[in-house]
Amino acid sequence: IRTERVARAGGEAAAIIVTDTGVGMDATTAAHIFEPFFTTKPEGKGTGLGLSTVYGIVAQAGGTVTVETAPGRGSTFRVELPAIASGAAGDPAPVSGDPLARVSGRRGEVVLLVEDDDGVRAFARRVLEGRGFRVVEARQGTEALARAAAQAGPLQLLVTDVVMPGMSGRELAQALQPLRPGLRVLYMSGYVREDISALALGDPRHAFLQKPFSADALAIAVEELLARPL
Repeated sequence: IRTERVARAGGEAAAIIVTDTGVGMDATTAAHIFEPFFTTKPEGKGTGLGLSTVYGIVAQAGGTVTVETAPGRGSTFRVELPAIASGAAGDPAPVSGDPLARVSGRRGEVVLLVEDDDGVRAFARRVLEGRGFRVVEARQGTEALARAAAQAGPLQLLVTDVVMPGMSGRELAQALQPLRPGLRVLYMSGYVREDISALALGDPRHAFLQKPFSADALAIAVEELLARPL
């Protein structure tokens, strides 16, 4: 690992360069490594979210991530971030209307998270807990109903995959909402069929988030849904 300062359009950048001595990657694999949920590991051994999360964080900060690699030659990752003088006069103040600023101020609202993919569920749980929510999780619909029944206090939000074994996310929401009248529902799906993405239309308590999604996209979707007047 090494660091350096470099010149680039718009000013200086700080570069972090990480080199390994592993097996390296061919061009086809390297072209996909920053895609969410892409992994070369066996099923159950990796989520494919590590590098995509890094890419999203760096991009949000106005930086770039690149890789140089070849089979048998290891890999070198280069992260470049805009250099900012510490405590410089005129630094912008936090924007109170920023959805991420609002979601980071949450104080323990309860989210029922339902997702049959263990990796995606773990990722979403980390994001939500990191922003102040309490998360109750389940792998599928019947388990989610049992968890909701056991939740004695308020339940503000259901975040659910749409397509799951047994009970769909829509069926789960329809079963829960009579029991939890104020419940809001964020549907998630990697499918692009119109009938799935239209689940949230016409009901202010519902929203839809397309997979794959970044940590910021999930946080903003949750905040915007909770902020809607009913």
